[in-house]
Amino acid sequence: MVFIQKRLRLPAVRRGFHLITDLLVAELPELEQLQVGTAHFFIQHTSASLSINENADPTVRHDFEAFFSRVVPENAPYFQHTQEGPDDMPAHIKASLLGHAVSVPISRGELALGTWQGIYLGEHRNHGGRRWVVATLMGQ
Repeated sequence: MVFIQKRLRLPAVRRGFHLITDLLVAELPELEQLQVGTAHFFIQHTSASLSINENADPTVRHDFEAFFSRVVPENAPYFQHTQEGPDDMPAHIKASLLGHAVSVPISRGELALGTWQGIYLGEHRNHGGRRWVVATLMGQ
């Protein structure tokens, strides 16, 4: 069994949902060594998320942002955690709802995502900056 772990730095992106599958794979040439296994991706932030969804139509990512912005609005009068700006507490809630990690099977040296699946970075801050993802590959 082989274990490989890397800390990957993502570029800063605007608020919204961004397809990052290709960015992650480009930083993990070790994937090719594994015939079978699991890739685990964990984002080291409390105001951004990782999830898996539609990789073909960018309107899905736009609709995700529209939905979550409506469900968890900025400037809600009941938020007490407001010192870091009106987008901060909603960002924490969105990250908790969506999650901080995804696991994907590895098959024949590639991520075994479905045809229409991709890994999303949910950037929930207006100016979140560059994000860190810990990638752990396990397999043989």
